[in-house]
Amino acid sequence: MNDLWSNVSPQVGQTLGVLGAVLVSGWLVARLARRTAERPTPDDPERQQRVTTLWAAGRRISFVLLGVVAVLMLLSVWDIPITPLLAVGSAVGLAVGFGAQDAVKDVIAGFMILAEGQFDIGDTVAVAGVTGAVTDIRLRVTVLRDVNGAVHFVPNGQINVASNFTKEFSKAVVDVGVAYGSDLAKVKAVLEDEIRAIEVDYSDLFTEPGEVQGVNELADSSVVVRAVLVTRADARWQVKRIALERIVTRFGNEGIEIAFPTIKVLGSGDPG
Repeated sequence: MNDLWSNVSPQVGQTLGVLGAVLVSGWLVARLARRTAERPTPDDPERQQRVTTLWAAGRRISFVLLGVVAVLMLLSVWDIPITPLLAVGSAVGLAVGFGAQDAVKDVIAGFMILAEGQFDIGDTVAVAGVTGAVTDIRLRVTVLRDVNGAVHFVPNGQINVASNFTKEFSKAVVDVGVAYGSDLAKVKAVLEDEIRAIEVDYSDLFTEPGEVQGVNELADSSVVVRAVLVTRADARWQVKRIALERIVTRFGNEGIEIAFPTIKVLGSGDPG
């Protein structure tokens, strides 16, 4: 028994050393990733999103690499030949590669998304027919949560076009339908004045002054006047809700009628 222990004790010590080194390395990687991702960058929120995204992906890759290194080192410590394992692994990898081409495509597409910075965690995007906030970007799938709270796992290989609604800046398009016969010059003047008031009251939500573009459509029951407000990347929907509420109140105070569909019913005895 003593001879057996004396023969294996060096390997046991080296095994414990390898496992300890791997665990410490994993802890350091996780701690560094967490501290870097949580470091605030108030002047550049997009950079903060980018750092969070890259560290989330880098942490997973680091753990996989640490696992592979640990296995190879342990095989070497216990004098287990790895050449047959590599040969079997190559054959298995080739077979899996033929049967899992979509998975390989997803991984390559995920790498390109991360490398090019098409979108980051926290962005609101539309990909593969799904719209939602990005909660995670993995090498194989992108995870979105839509406005109803549903979580969607979109394979990266299926993302042919990615529409990012929160890149650098955004625009809130506000269409207001007023009744035919309204004084359009007054409508545009009041709308312009209210937009400037909103930009002053909520200055932290805007990146540059918006504009009233004028009549955008002659609809069935209304003349549609459009205004476009240039907002912070993540403030598009908040600004639109604020603007619509304020415009309704302001137009009511100014006596400007906001149009709504009407139906005129003629009796059988009515002329025409």
